[in-house]
Amino acid sequence: MPSEAAMQVHEKAQIMDATTIQRALTRVAHEIVEKNKGTANLVLIGLRSRGVDLARRLSQCLKQIEGVDVPVGALDITLYRDDLGKAGRQPAVRKTEIPFSVEKKRVVLVDDVLYTGRTTRAALDGLMDLGRPAVIQLAVLVDRGHRELPIRADYVGKNIPTAKTEQVQVMLQEEDGVDRVVILKNTDDQ
Repeated sequence: MPSEAAMQVHEKAQIMDATTIQRALTRVAHEIVEKNKGTANLVLIGLRSRGVDLARRLSQCLKQIEGVDVPVGALDITLYRDDLGKAGRQPAVRKTEIPFSVEKKRVVLVDDVLYTGRTTRAALDGLMDLGRPAVIQLAVLVDRGHRELPIRADYVGKNIPTAKTEQVQVMLQEEDGVDRVVILKNTDDQ
């Protein structure tokens, strides 16, 4: 079996472009308003890094719908991961920036891809260390399946069936200079 460094990946398919990403976020924003009966007591917390960008975009959509600024925070879950230390390298810890209390708030965690559920579990641990929200919901741009934990998203931009050997890569203008979502496939899995 080749090492990860030796594995080559190629783009199998583009599944979302800038237009479909924006449409998905607009739909998710409407679903958030409907489920929460407005935006009162609502906050968005994005998981570093692309979840933060998506949370900011959702906040803009919510402002267009409701005319209200919904606060956005950024949560780094690095130290809550259950695979910490397994990779053999020092993790890059980034800053958690949540300039508001989560106590008794309706928190929507925002992430780019939901896969095994382990990142979401780590986010829940990190969030609970900050206080006790009234409710915690999960919004993701892409749900690719293959859950290892009993976690599901409340809001999904797009469900994408994938093989475990494939990767879903979300690229956003803020981080990557382009908005697109692609499936990557290992060239050894032809």
